[in-house]
Amino acid sequence: MTLHAITVLGHDRPGIIAEATGILSSLGLNLEDSSMTLLRGHFAMTLISAGDAASAEIEAALVSLTEGGDLSASVRELTREEATPSQGRSWVLSVHGGDRPGIVSSVVGRVAAVGGNVTDLTTRLAGDLYVLVAELDLPVEVDVDTLRDDLREVAAELGVGVSLHEVEADEL
Repeated sequence: MTLHAITVLGHDRPGIIAEATGILSSLGLNLEDSSMTLLRGHFAMTLISAGDAASAEIEAALVSLTEGGDLSASVRELTREEATPSQGRSWVLSVHGGDRPGIVSSVVGRVAAVGGNVTDLTTRLAGDLYVLVAELDLPVEVDVDTLRDDLREVAAELGVGVSLHEVEADEL
């Protein structure tokens, strides 16, 4: 059994998810992980599937999804890796303010500098307001107060607001 990463990108329309996952199911593939969003009106989906179909067979089956020219799909075989259980704590980082280049790289750079890992990230631009929400896995030894100070410092340089909150177990 192999793992495949399948991406579908393009103009949004109703039914893309149903059609794509139906094709994968017809090939006997099991959907193990997925993420889908609209990015400025464009559909973006990544699926991790497991099964016995080869990459070429999956690509050929997805042609019906892409033949209209408004969507593209790609397939990449992945190596199976055991998920490493997190030894850290879960946090939510929020940033909001005026849009400008460098917000994401500056803020998540501070997280990476302390060994933190971004496990999910979403950004949105609504008019002139830029919003970033990221789920983080921070090592238990991280001094969170120092990280908060670092994040506030970079946020002040960028002219945005920032908050960092630990995820409570009952929120999961």
